[in-house]
Amino acid sequence: MEVEASFRVVSRIHCQAVPYCNPICNYQTLNLHFPYHHRLPHLSNASFYTLKNCCCKAAAKESSTKAVEKGRKMSADDSHDLKLSSLTALCPLDGRYWAKVKELAFFMSEYGLIRFRVLVEVKWLLKLSQVPEIPEVPSFSKDAETYLQGLIDGFSLDDAMEVKKIEKVTNHDVKAVEYFLKQRCQSHPEIGKVLEFFHFACTSEDINNLAHALMLKEALSMVMLPAMDEVISAISDMAMENAHIPMLSRTHGQPASPTTLGKEMAIFAFRLSWEKRDISKVKILGKFAGAVGNYNAHLVAYPDINWPQVAEEFVTSLGIDFNPYVPQIEPHDYMGKLFHSIIQFNNILVDFDRDIWGYVSLGYFKQITKAGEIGSSTMPHKVNPIDFENSEGNLGVANAGLSHLSMKLPISRWQRDLTDSTVLRNMGVGLGHSLLAYRNTLMGIGKLQVNEASLSEDLDHTWEVLAEPIQTVMRRYGVPEPYEKLKEVTRGRAVTQESMREFIKNLDIPGDAKMMLLNLTPQTYVGAAAELAKNIKTAINLVNGARFS
Repeated sequence: MEVEASFRVVSRIHCQAVPYCNPICNYQTLNLHFPYHHRLPHLSNASFYTLKNCCCKAAAKESSTKAVEKGRKMSADDSHDLKLSSLTALCPLDGRYWAKVKELAFFMSEYGLIRFRVLVEVKWLLKLSQVPEIPEVPSFSKDAETYLQGLIDGFSLDDAMEVKKIEKVTNHDVKAVEYFLKQRCQSHPEIGKVLEFFHFACTSEDINNLAHALMLKEALSMVMLPAMDEVISAISDMAMENAHIPMLSRTHGQPASPTTLGKEMAIFAFRLSWEKRDISKVKILGKFAGAVGNYNAHLVAYPDINWPQVAEEFVTSLGIDFNPYVPQIEPHDYMGKLFHSIIQFNNILVDFDRDIWGYVSLGYFKQITKAGEIGSSTMPHKVNPIDFENSEGNLGVANAGLSHLSMKLPISRWQRDLTDSTVLRNMGVGLGHSLLAYRNTLMGIGKLQVNEASLSEDLDHTWEVLAEPIQTVMRRYGVPEPYEKLKEVTRGRAVTQESMREFIKNLDIPGDAKMMLLNLTPQTYVGAAAELAKNIKTAINLVNGARFS
């Protein structure tokens, strides 16, 4: 009761009268902080400390609440002042990893999209000037053509910012491009007369679908496919350099017939090259048929023009294959195929990353260290295969995004809904994480150093793998139940070089065959693995369509 009464006294005193959480030795000291009429009654030490704890907790709670509220206010205020940088970017591709993926930005960014929209709008005006049945747009002079081409070639970040300023007024990104071009051309003596033929008979998707197609086309040819080739080439080099190095195979995680390190690398190089070929063969499609794919407005304005032919000529002039049967949008089926193919390439690379990770764990590879680098914050000895782990992680993120793109984009309600628009803006995310993964894999490969001693040691301890060739030779020479005999000798038992040689000596087979088996070791029992590895680049060239005389 005395504590209760005393706490009520304290609670009436202003919070700032005493620093509650300072160490106070006894209630007499506490009393010194208060005016006489507020001093506490005499308390036992136990009661005093109970009171002190109550005071401190109450103060701490109030202080904590104020701190949280202040933190929230500061956080909210500060967030309005943040400028985009490598530290504030929401996507790590635009922050931490920018240096490794920035070459994609020229094609797959908002700037890239606007730049290609400008290209399509300008090229369409030029195309109209070449159609004789449209006298309102006469053929342009060389000066006018050069001026229009300059709008494309010289399109800058400042130009893109100007388009974005216009978009703030129009709230329509494609219309903003049209208005931008009209502003830039209104003072030109020829082009200024035909400004209303910018975006003539077009729906926004006529412009957008070709811009997206060009983004993908250029990003693939200039960045993604060359990066894939780098990975394939690096793995092919690994195959050829290590073609002769014997390695214990593992099926189901257990010792199996030997191979060579190079041949196992060759498998991945071949698989990746096959998938890369499929990616490069995907036809990128485009449409230019108006609001619902029927050239409705075109034929009302100029009924005597073969608009499907004009559209096909225009689309193919951009290096895009023409799709004649469309609603408002190009249906994106080619995108689904393309992204699925990239996913499969990435899946194969995940398989490679995991295998290399395992070989590093087994000691088959050492990793070259770099001065100053740290593998673990607490274990100084660690040299972790982080490049392959980062590659695997980014491939997972890439495939998740690309999978959604490939599954969602071919689906659109009736003649068109807008769900594809926001999704298409994320193409660069899937490609960016893929590119980052390829770069990480290449970095990891560059740090690998083969540990031949470890590879050989594993083979020295697995003489049981010679059971396969021995029973196969026994079959050739009619020895009954060869498989069963070897199973009895090797399965679940410790097998040594001596025990295996003793078994061979007792076989009833020709002398030359027996001598061949006696000379066989786990290191030499690799079949055609070395030759397969050495020929990998020839095989890849054949996959890519090269022919040799």
